[in-house]
Amino acid sequence: MMPPFVHAMRPHQWVKNLLVFAPLAFTEKGLLFEAQAWLAAVCAFAAFCLSASSIYLLNDIVDREEDARHPKKRLRPIAAGRLAVGTARLQLLAQVAAAFGLAVLVPGGQTLPFWVWPAAYLTLNLAYSFWLKRLVIIDCMCIAAGFQLRVMAGAAAIGVKASHWILLCTFFFSLFLAFCKRYEELARQSEASGRTRATMEDYTTPFLNMLIGPLAALSILTYALYTVSPETQATHGNDRLMYTVPFVTYGVFRYLFLVYRKSEGGDPARLLFRDVPLIVSGLGYVVAVLVLLRAWPALG
Repeated sequence: MMPPFVHAMRPHQWVKNLLVFAPLAFTEKGLLFEAQAWLAAVCAFAAFCLSASSIYLLNDIVDREEDARHPKKRLRPIAAGRLAVGTARLQLLAQVAAAFGLAVLVPGGQTLPFWVWPAAYLTLNLAYSFWLKRLVIIDCMCIAAGFQLRVMAGAAAIGVKASHWILLCTFFFSLFLAFCKRYEELARQSEASGRTRATMEDYTTPFLNMLIGPLAALSILTYALYTVSPETQATHGNDRLMYTVPFVTYGVFRYLFLVYRKSEGGDPARLLFRDVPLIVSGLGYVVAVLVLLRAWPALG
């Protein structure tokens, strides 16, 4: 069992910050094999991991009473009393300082220093923690915006511009995941002994079904359009990326299966480590991108 201060950081959630590396694979500059670009991306990834863990700590401190009444969240270190609130506050401050210490090591873009991106991420999540999480729909849109900031930060770290198609794909897919999480929370609402999340009284199963279905379609559609767009073909000099669409389609459908048939989806990060088909499809996607865009230039 991991120590309480490590558990409170939720290291399994750091998988979300892998989006910082996405621009490395999809840039036309061939930075995937440059050590300096990787160093900048790794520092950016670490800065966002520490920033995200700081937000998790803050949320656990603020929500500790509500979490204590939740069937799963009551096991979190602060809600369970295994990590003192004072200690958690000191840990939070140390993590924020370390995040910005790493951020200043990243060169950043031409107009903005890199530390602006983790600062924007922290600002967004502070607004979420103290206000926006109480606004139905806006709460999930804030989560999607956080994913977009990761992609934009990854692009800035290596000195490229994030594709508007990638930002659209990220927005729709992360919004899809957020509403799936609300669906799972609503399904388990009866297991809680009291109020859990402020917006849960506004969400209903039919309403979430109306949101999840279109967002699943938009996630697949925007990615498919990205792979065949003239911009993408000009960037990579070919249209081979479209052969990765089946991996994305299967991943979305598999996730829907887990949400609706297995009553999972409350924690997407854990599913990525636990569900074998999702793991295989994810690895298959990464390998396909590397082979089609980088390792097989003579194909086609």
